Amino acid sequence: MKNLNQKDLINQLSIDCVIFGYRQNKLQVLVPKMDFKGDFWALPSGFVQQQEGIDKAAQRILEERTGIGDIFLEQYRVFGDVPRTNRAALEQMIALNPDKFEQLQDGNFLEWLTQRFIAIGYYALVDINKVTPKLTEIDQSIDWYEITDLPQMVMDHEQHIHNALEALRLNLDSKLLGFNLLPEEFTMKDLQLLYEAVYDKPFRRNNFQKKMLDLNVLERMGKKLTGAANKAPYLYRFKR
Repeated sequence: MKNLNQKDLINQLSIDCVIFGYRQNKLQVLVPKMDFKGDFWALPSGFVQQQEGIDKAAQRILEERTGIGDIFLEQYRVFGDVPRTNRAALEQMIALNPDKFEQLQDGNFLEWLTQRFIAIGYYALVDINKVTPKLTEIDQSIDWYEITDLPQMVMDHEQHIHNALEALRLNLDSKLLGFNLLPEEFTMKDLQLLYEAVYDKPFRRNNFQKKMLDLNVLERMGKKLTGAANKAPYLYRFKR
């Protein structure tokens, strides 16, 4: 944060990213805890440089936190309510951590940070096994949390996650987004468990299988090696 110069950034515009992963049949979100006294949890976020495209800025922010560049990324909403500001959270941080903000007391950077910001929301889907979460200078920790058991977030970031999940649910069929959360080959049961995690409800096996086959997006491979040939499930992958 100390290296930021607001003259190099687009004023009052930020990017907030909801990074989804999938592990042990649970939908998870990558959440950093900020390196300040007190409980301050925020989505991976950042600013847009004057000579940088918005999508490129989101990709940069995601790569900084995940260590990977090949990420499914989609813009899902712009957050711009009039009361939307960092002021309350920053004032609390400063009160609890005056030493960390001494370097920012000169100039108008703190005042710039407390202005009303328009936030562009992106959600990303990653293979959780390929991600090594990375700390930035303002992070105390960064880890995966189940979507049903998230820490309390600053500002309106809980609303961001809720809206990102709604967007994911709307697009899961039409854009094959499951491909980014599952291994390349998977069973129908694996796919059903992913859908149940995303939608937070059970599906009837026969109905689910018919629905997925009717979408004509799956390619059936050989049977999964289980040692029981007659009962071995088929493997599938998404059509290229």
